[in-house]
Amino acid sequence: MAVDFEQARFAMVEQQVRPWEVLDFRVLDVIGSVKREDFAPPRHRKLAYADLALPLEHGEFMLKPVIEGRLLQALDLAPEHEVLEVGTGSGYLTACLAQLARAVHSIDMHEDFIERARGRLTTAGVTNATLEIANALSFSPGRQFDAVAVSGAVAELPQRFLDWVRPGGRLFVIRGASPVQEAVLLTRTEHGFATESLFETDVPYLHGAEPVQRFAL
Repeated sequence: MAVDFEQARFAMVEQQVRPWEVLDFRVLDVIGSVKREDFAPPRHRKLAYADLALPLEHGEFMLKPVIEGRLLQALDLAPEHEVLEVGTGSGYLTACLAQLARAVHSIDMHEDFIERARGRLTTAGVTNATLEIANALSFSPGRQFDAVAVSGAVAELPQRFLDWVRPGGRLFVIRGASPVQEAVLLTRTEHGFATESLFETDVPYLHGAEPVQRFAL
């Protein structure tokens, strides 16, 4: 049976994202316009708008739409902002960020993800996103950003993630131990970082950012 993706996208916004306290009309407009089905793996295309974390290769996943909505809303992007995205994945979130900001630089350690996402973004007409193959835990961009979006979890927040944020800028990250991780927004102030707890969730860790295994004798 064919899927009416336009209707499915509308239902996702109204029945999933908006009820999850995503009320920013700019974010809702973006999620309601970017064609998620064109970024989902072909084998899962019909499930693009389901309340699911769709599996990608390398044990990675597309985040649930509700988490993507909360992430976009928390960053409160303006048209002049520059964004760093950690974890390109399918490129869907990249496309959403690009609609809200002036420029997006997205990194992923998987070369095939970068190649496919670049093609999808080109097809979608996204011209203000640059992609780079890089490991977040050793990435040194040599600059700072107005917003940093980390799409995978970290057991402990690396200092370098904080160093990427400009004064007044914001960092969205999911941290802690599975299965009860915490999504937080950190805002850089003149006194350090102010932390806002957003919600609890459970998502895969960035490669190398998993909890250290402790063995009891």
